Amino acid sequence: MHAKDLLRLGVPSGEATRRATDFVCRFILAGGDKLRLAAEVQAVVADPAGFIDDPLRGEFAKALLKAPPPPRAEPVPHRQWGVGLEAEAVLQMERACRLPVALAGALMPDAHVGYGLPIGGVLATDNAVIPYAVGVDIACRMKMTVLDIPLDHLERRQDRLTRAIEAETRFGVGSAFKHRRTHAVMDADWSVSPVTRQHKDKAWAQLGTSGSGNHFVEFGLFTAHGPIPGAGGAGELPAGTYVALLSHSGSRGTGAAVCDYYSQRAISGLPELPKELKRLAWLSLDSPEGREYWQAMALMGQYAAANHACIHAHIASHLGAEVLLDLENHHNFAWRERHVIGGLEREVIVHRKGATPAGAGVLGIIPGSMAAPGFVVCGKGNAASLNSASHGAGRVMSRAQANQTFHWKAVNAYLRDRGVTLISAGLDEAPMVYKNIREVMAAQSDLVTILGQFDPRLVKMAPPGERAED
Repeated sequence: MHAKDLLRLGVPSGEATRRATDFVCRFILAGGDKLRLAAEVQAVVADPAGFIDDPLRGEFAKALLKAPPPPRAEPVPHRQWGVGLEAEAVLQMERACRLPVALAGALMPDAHVGYGLPIGGVLATDNAVIPYAVGVDIACRMKMTVLDIPLDHLERRQDRLTRAIEAETRFGVGSAFKHRRTHAVMDADWSVSPVTRQHKDKAWAQLGTSGSGNHFVEFGLFTAHGPIPGAGGAGELPAGTYVALLSHSGSRGTGAAVCDYYSQRAISGLPELPKELKRLAWLSLDSPEGREYWQAMALMGQYAAANHACIHAHIASHLGAEVLLDLENHHNFAWRERHVIGGLEREVIVHRKGATPAGAGVLGIIPGSMAAPGFVVCGKGNAASLNSASHGAGRVMSRAQANQTFHWKAVNAYLRDRGVTLISAGLDEAPMVYKNIREVMAAQSDLVTILGQFDPRLVKMAPPGERAED
């Protein structure tokens, strides 16, 4: 009896297969009937707890009890938005939907390859959280504030706006403030995890910074197509065109450390997972590690929100501007939600890795690129998408390919033609590396309604040569 035969009988690969092979050898050497081997193996697979004290079958039974359930033979229901999506991203989504803890999935039109779950992937699981399906930059988010600044300042006073950005945030790997920002998040309980406890001082130094990769702070024109309600019951913004500040960043180095630590814990706890599923290792929310990660993830959500709050508050104060509208949403997170799965409503854990929450009436922000519009949207609550939408346009090429393909002379001409002033960025964030945002929005017209449009005019990202943190 070979390993393939054991797999067909329901024995998981890894330690359980090794113990099964050992049992088979011992069974034959003890004079057992070879014709009964399959039935003997199936009996242990069917009820391993009943054999743990059996001297011949005990180790095999214990290995079965420790082994994770095998991947599903068929993926759970999942749907894809958009056409021509990257083949590997589609395959990643299908793999995720074969996990034994998976219940449903969706793939957004901005999808591209990620670690484990693709960027733009949405996955509902049964009482389990997958650190890499949340992502490295936990609770990365968008925030937009509409300010009472005259429209002509975007052209006539760009130097003033540039000074405000450069004075009130920092870009680049390891960037921090010498004189630390203050925010109530630093009074939260950072002892929920050994990682957050260890990194609290670093997180405080980086509070209000923007990092690298695709993170940005930019001024632009925001056109509200109709009245837009403010967050938290604040007054609505009338239709019209305004100056707005838009930012994109997350939980910086501390969020990455949380992801790395708990991903390794998940992987080590599921040693039998096939190689292609290692990045999708999960933690049960009934386990100490799972509960600990959940609390650390929630804290990183508060911290990422605090980063944006500091950036926007300090820039508005620097300019002496009043905030007319304040909107934000996050992605790279896991939520406890109720969804109809298999015809029954139940609580599930919804991972949105590079996907925007889009429940009915939920406001969100979906950016394009430094030279393409972003959109304020209202979710339609499409159940098939697990109440989700894209988190941006999505890349069409890798950072390495972008650096080999483009040159600053052509990129700067492209930006000038579109009225965009670039303070700093790397070639790997050139607007041409992104999909056409209007095509992406058209592909998800059943997921969101567009309420307004943001057109970038003054953009700041990490300087060229920075390693991407996203």
